[in-house]
Amino acid sequence: MESPDIPQIPPQVPNIPPPQQPQEQPHEQPREPKKNRRLSTLLLVGVLLVGLVAGGLIGYSLSYQNFNSKLSGVEKQLTGQSGNDTYNTYPNATYLLGGNVSLSTLYSDVKSSVVVIQDIALEQIGFLEEYTEQQGSGFITDVNNRLVIVTNDHVVLDATNITVTFADGTTYLGTVIGSDPRADIAVLTVTSMPSGLTPLTLISSDGLQVGDPVVAVGSPYGLQGTLTTGVISALGRTLSETENDGSAGPTIPDVIQTSTAINPGNSGGPLLDYAGQVVGITTAAVSESEGLGFAIPSATLIRELSTIVSTGSYDNHPSIDTTGTDMTYQLAQAMGVSVTNGYLVETVGTQNGLKGGTTQVTILGEPYTIGGDIIIGINGTSIANSDALLAYLEQNTLPGQTVNFTVVRDKVIQTVPVTIENLDKVQSTSQ
Repeated sequence: MESPDIPQIPPQVPNIPPPQQPQEQPHEQPREPKKNRRLSTLLLVGVLLVGLVAGGLIGYSLSYQNFNSKLSGVEKQLTGQSGNDTYNTYPNATYLLGGNVSLSTLYSDVKSSVVVIQDIALEQIGFLEEYTEQQGSGFITDVNNRLVIVTNDHVVLDATNITVTFADGTTYLGTVIGSDPRADIAVLTVTSMPSGLTPLTLISSDGLQVGDPVVAVGSPYGLQGTLTTGVISALGRTLSETENDGSAGPTIPDVIQTSTAINPGNSGGPLLDYAGQVVGITTAAVSESEGLGFAIPSATLIRELSTIVSTGSYDNHPSIDTTGTDMTYQLAQAMGVSVTNGYLVETVGTQNGLKGGTTQVTILGEPYTIGGDIIIGINGTSIANSDALLAYLEQNTLPGQTVNFTVVRDKVIQTVPVTIENLDKVQSTSQ
């Protein structure tokens, strides 16, 4: 048999790409040996541990020193070695350490010594006279071993049917023992003083400083026994009061300004320090103001109360019998002087050693009499304005004394002796 024809498959030639230039392989970074990496990690951990330990030791040292410093300060306070903050104990007080005090304890101690005063006063309204109700506050104190009630003169001025209500609600008829309208002080007694009352202690307000904390206790708007707090805002203010009929009342020098809230009904109540001692008597507030109240200083009360209780009045207020104004830059220019502070004397009522002005000028639309003495000091104390002048006279002088004034006269600073007058006599003569 013949073999079948088998188709021949041509041989395939493989498709071989042309030869290419060999490419350089990227060099790999040599790997760190495992042993070296372990040592680096241990070294880093060691550094961190050393840093933490060192930081802890430094922080502990600083904290320890700070703690010791604070502890030393507290120990000094408790042992009375600190120059500023001292530890004092007071009867019935919780504590007084570095200026801190329990106000609730203070209030508990003084509230029974603060009273409400109500009366009926005859008031002139135009051509008509009407009886109106008045209300204020007061407090109990001891004057010459006698318990009396102190309040403002304007609270009981021209009053009838005066009643005094104590903290326990009991009410008694009150009688005015005496008063001083020029300092807005009045002293009352009642038909029967309740037993067990603790009089409030008066201390001199001369040691007060701006920023000292104070407390007022009274009956604003009839809310009996209300306590408010604040600070001494200013000292040596001059307060011009207004009478019930709208006329100008007395000008009261050396008044305390306080941020303690004072409202109608507070008048006559005590202004207290944080030891519960009287440093003033709240007397007035400026309407539509916030934190602007005034108080008669306790130094005035201490000076006058004994005389008021024994004689019924006090009429020993000093005066230099002048009219004048505070110095300004414009006045200094008009007078040709370099002094821009002090009190310019325009007129003198009596021959007391001071010299009045001689020339009329108009400055910024206001008339002035210039050429007189410019008071810049009294007995070595600087006098910056009329407030300082009146406050110094009230605190330190009496009628009949001769006091050395430092003045600028004819552009030369001089010391002149000045005779102090009696304010009541001066005003009665001028009327």
